[in-house]
Amino acid sequence: MWRVGMSEEIGKALQSAMDRVNQAVARRSKALPALPPRLVAVSKTKPPEMVIEAYKQGQRNFGENYVNELVDKASNTEILQSCPEIEWHFIGHLQKNNVNKLLGVPHLFMVETVDSAKLADKVNSSWQRLRAASSQRLRIMLQINTSGEQSKHGLPPEETVNTVKHIVSQCTALHFSGLMTIGRSGFDLSQAQNPDFQMLLSQRKKVCDNLNLPMEDVELSMGMSNDFEHAIEVGATNVRVGSLIFGNRDYPNSAANTPKMVFPVSAWLVFWCIIQ
Repeated sequence: MWRVGMSEEIGKALQSAMDRVNQAVARRSKALPALPPRLVAVSKTKPPEMVIEAYKQGQRNFGENYVNELVDKASNTEILQSCPEIEWHFIGHLQKNNVNKLLGVPHLFMVETVDSAKLADKVNSSWQRLRAASSQRLRIMLQINTSGEQSKHGLPPEETVNTVKHIVSQCTALHFSGLMTIGRSGFDLSQAQNPDFQMLLSQRKKVCDNLNLPMEDVELSMGMSNDFEHAIEVGATNVRVGSLIFGNRDYPNSAANTPKMVFPVSAWLVFWCIIQ
């Protein structure tokens, strides 16, 4: 819930996140493309007031995981009035039946989770139809399942190059911006570099070599609140940070937030009589 003092907290959290981003950039190898990382503030489950406050503090890129929640926030009257330069990123799993709804979102900046050629075709045709009056192409990223986990969405790494070729050659309404991964959670960075990040780096190299694309034209979206600094150090150009900025997420249906059922004494008496 929004409370007095939240404004100052969000401001401090954003400044801390940006300081850490800049420090990570300073540690990055000079051999990597000199692309300044984009900080995407993930506002999942957070109220519009917190989005507006982060915007007032200078934040422009915001990410949402669920289509309906993004539609509600992006269409919120106060956000539309207070945040004219906001840029929304969709970072959750996208089903084909939700494509039209998503593409109607005001200030939609990028869809980071296209995970198949068929989905790319659907997004391409829908964007052509919905934004026929605009020649601006929709920025998309190709999501790669770098960890191979069945619970994760994304394209198998071995299909990356051919799928990018398809998007570039066949999806004329889309702008291929780069590659994205969720990766496994809880990896111990003290033991080694994150293999999911290394996999995404290798896939970018293959894409650039096969399609003759400049490395700096292919972004890498990887890294979240717990590992975004390491992601930047090894080459991330887009990091998705939520809880570090907005605090822990509130899930209304979680066990902690679900009220316990309390039966009045009279109800228990009726129940006792029935079972006798």
